[in-house]
Amino acid sequence: MQLQDRVAVVTGSAQGIGRGVAELYASEGAKVAVVDLQQEKAEEVANSIIKNGGTALAVSCDVSDHNDVSRTAEYIAGELGTIQILVNNAGITRPAMLRKMTNDDWHAVQRTHVDGSFYWVKAVLEQMIESGFGRLIFSSSSTAQNGSIGQVNYSAAKSAMLGIMRSAARELGKYGITSNAVAPSAATDMTHTVRTDPRFADGIKRLPIGRWAEPEEIAPVYLFLASQASSYMTGQVLSVDGGGMFVR
Repeated sequence: MQLQDRVAVVTGSAQGIGRGVAELYASEGAKVAVVDLQQEKAEEVANSIIKNGGTALAVSCDVSDHNDVSRTAEYIAGELGTIQILVNNAGITRPAMLRKMTNDDWHAVQRTHVDGSFYWVKAVLEQMIESGFGRLIFSSSSTAQNGSIGQVNYSAAKSAMLGIMRSAARELGKYGITSNAVAPSAATDMTHTVRTDPRFADGIKRLPIGRWAEPEEIAPVYLFLASQASSYMTGQVLSVDGGGMFVR
């Protein structure tokens, strides 16, 4: 058990990559807080984990609301114990070409990805410092490094998350806290638009692996970053994109 008795928060874990990460963490002994805005779906995931012998707690939270994040972090610590692993995975998309993107489209994505990541790091930081152990893991994207058609808001948000991640790595290493990111390719319903858009058809053909990912293929990278195996690794981005970065 690589995460025995560690308390992990996985935001946006009612489905997709987040669900895969939460389930894998629980199977490795972690006590997992399944945090998502969709309470019923979060409960479904938590119940599935418990049914399979794991420990999980479903919690509804709006990551873009600072007060809600603070309350949620306090509640989780009270129920499961000191939070030592945080996966900032909650995300939304509001795709539109740059000329047609509205201010609301822009701000909604920034609030969820950027503000949400900042609020959660702040909410768990003191607990990690006191315990002398912490794993901050950010779900970024290949779009943070390459941009994406019709996704200027998403690309900018994912890039900003890398800035938070790297700065946290510089500041927090002395406390036994590592900070890293995963940059997956499209793998979930949230990225359905990208995966089905004919404009991206040629791009997928150029990938060495030649297909989009499945969540269970990406989750093990999050396990590595949460475990002792990555104890001397911080400030890094792991691309899990079928070779997308390699062939560009």
